[in-house]
Amino acid sequence: MVVIYTKGRDGGLSELGRTEVVLNSLNPKWITKQNITYHFEVVQTLVFRVYDIDTQFHNSEVKMLKLEEQQFLGEATCVLSEIISKSDRLLTLNLEYREELGRPNPHRDCGKLIVHAEESFSSKTAIEMSLRCSDLEYKDLFSKSDPFLVISKVAESGITIPICKTEVIKNDLKPLWKPVYLNIQQVGSKDSPLIMECFNFNNNGKHDLIGKVQKSLADLEKLHDSRQGEHLFLPTAVGHDFHNKVLKSQLFVDKFTETVQHTFLDYLAGGCELNFMVAVDFTASNGNPRLPDSLHYIDPTGRPNAYQRAIIDVVEVLQFYDSDKRFPAWGFGARPIDGPVSHCFNLNGSSHHCEVEGIQGIMMAYASALQNVSLAGPTLFGPVITNAAFNASQSLANGGRKYFVLLIITDGVVTDLQETKDALVKASDLPLSILIVGVGGADFKEMEILDADKGERLESSTGRVASRDIVQFVPFRDVQSGEISVVQALLAELPAQFLTYMRSRDVKPIL
Repeated sequence: MVVIYTKGRDGGLSELGRTEVVLNSLNPKWITKQNITYHFEVVQTLVFRVYDIDTQFHNSEVKMLKLEEQQFLGEATCVLSEIISKSDRLLTLNLEYREELGRPNPHRDCGKLIVHAEESFSSKTAIEMSLRCSDLEYKDLFSKSDPFLVISKVAESGITIPICKTEVIKNDLKPLWKPVYLNIQQVGSKDSPLIMECFNFNNNGKHDLIGKVQKSLADLEKLHDSRQGEHLFLPTAVGHDFHNKVLKSQLFVDKFTETVQHTFLDYLAGGCELNFMVAVDFTASNGNPRLPDSLHYIDPTGRPNAYQRAIIDVVEVLQFYDSDKRFPAWGFGARPIDGPVSHCFNLNGSSHHCEVEGIQGIMMAYASALQNVSLAGPTLFGPVITNAAFNASQSLANGGRKYFVLLIITDGVVTDLQETKDALVKASDLPLSILIVGVGGADFKEMEILDADKGERLESSTGRVASRDIVQFVPFRDVQSGEISVVQALLAELPAQFLTYMRSRDVKPIL
């Protein structure tokens, strides 16, 4: 049997669930599925522990089993994003022994555990329909009817649940309504019965039923294909019984189209990657890096400063979506040895390449840059954004299936606001999102102008408006242990920005 746990930020484990017990097998395949909600912005660590269940407990319910009475066989751990970023969503893990959980094991080779994940969606299909009626009856004394449609599904108990309503069309006996959209998940399936009721609108809220039709989506698609109408009926009392009176009025389906809404995970499975880039502010307002009150002070105890913390928070999440884990890293607002002030220099000191390896590579390049540059100014974002946009446009031109994320960490208000806006408007057509984290106590009001969540869409000096919002800004603050950091909360918006870009370009995942 496998017991699955999630590991909190504080290292504590909470049990997610247990599989069934597979009897007498060294190569068991378990059937029980465990559901877990995927959060892009969180590192979700999973722990799997395998136990041999003693024969005397084979008839017990798995959740009643006491684990200390079973034999521990091995443990494996991984992060949820490691599984779902694989194209086949399969991950093979080595089971490892832990002394404190079982008897000493001289062999130590505990076997392997293969974990498979799939996105649980009953359907990603949406239906768009245009509906119209003909020959509706007069329900108002002095004018034509004011018809609208209500579409309901039938629950297992037999009650009807409204799921969609059209607008009211005034004084019309042959109305054509605006298209309606239904997700198959809302309906159940294409064969689930739907009740379409046509009402005459009354201001007092007591709408008259003109007539109704019961059809599934599959039936409505056939109606559309045949270009035929379906007669409405009206339940009518005859003595103690009701019978359905068939009316002259008809319902027509003028349009019926199905579209598939691909998810962020579909694109990952199809080989799309997120590529991370970082730019660090080295302007003089950060303070002398050798003094403890500087925002760039490297604490000998190893406690990270705000710049290091922001980098760790973002890279910790994004690294699993970047296969080579080589990250472009730049600095701005400083004077490299023997040179003029630079507003975009390679953090690693190289004149040729800007990439570093993994989180460690960024940290080492950052620490070494602090030794090798003199802090200066002013604070210009334009050159760094232009460089990031160049990387994104190169990848796009080469047919790459990559989406870029630039993290800018700064202590002050940007000096080249208009140039920055121009660069951002230009970059809004590219596969790029920009996260700006403000550190220190400056007034960051100006920065919020760049984040369209907090105001209007950006406009360039030539009057061009950004095609989408690609900037998120947040002032950095320390969080209590166990809480999600403000920077990681910012990452929660990335999948939606990614999907907006892919859908606007009609880029489909390779499935």
